[in-house]
Amino acid sequence: MQNIKNIIFDYGNVIFEIDFKKAQEALAQLGIANIQDFFAHKTHNTLFDDFETAAISEAQFRAGIRAAANNQNLTDDEIDAAWNSLLIGVPPTIHDTLLEVRAKYRTFLLSNNNVIHYKYIISYLDREFGMPDNSSLFEKTYYSQDMFMRKPNVEIFKKVIEENNLVPEETLFIDDSPQHLVGAKQAGFNTLLMDVHPHDLGSFLKKNGIL
Repeated sequence: MQNIKNIIFDYGNVIFEIDFKKAQEALAQLGIANIQDFFAHKTHNTLFDDFETAAISEAQFRAGIRAAANNQNLTDDEIDAAWNSLLIGVPPTIHDTLLEVRAKYRTFLLSNNNVIHYKYIISYLDREFGMPDNSSLFEKTYYSQDMFMRKPNVEIFKKVIEENNLVPEETLFIDDSPQHLVGAKQAGFNTLLMDVHPHDLGSFLKKNGIL
């Protein structure tokens, strides 16, 4: 891809496989009705946005799940297990692919995340790969709960630009959510919709002239 010097990666379903249906099923089993309206890939209850921007704490998030399920007896572990059920894992060779990309470009991670998922992911990376976090794969990592804003808010993209002196026209943003590409385009980025399974990240990057 011509003139691209910087690449910003989303995490979920670009690098780390996630399955929204598993979380929907698990949350429904807790007693939450109308699950498609409550939690889906493109639309969801404001509880999730608030948690991803650290507007509410872990305890407040769990309280919101109990309220939605109309069950105050749900334990923290039951809620966390249901919420973390969407986190599948990183396919083999993905980290090697990211290091290959980093050797050619300035690379960054920009993820809508939350404290419960982040703790699970850190434990997973240590257990499966002996990695303390994702910092070795990118120049810098950004998570919504640390930035107090989330994609597709154009301000989150501007923050990454400002902190790293990026030229938007020389920057590519890759995400699996079309709605997130909108904010990136407003910030002046080139964008690519990740429309394949994370297993195929390497071939996807080659197909689009990145590797």
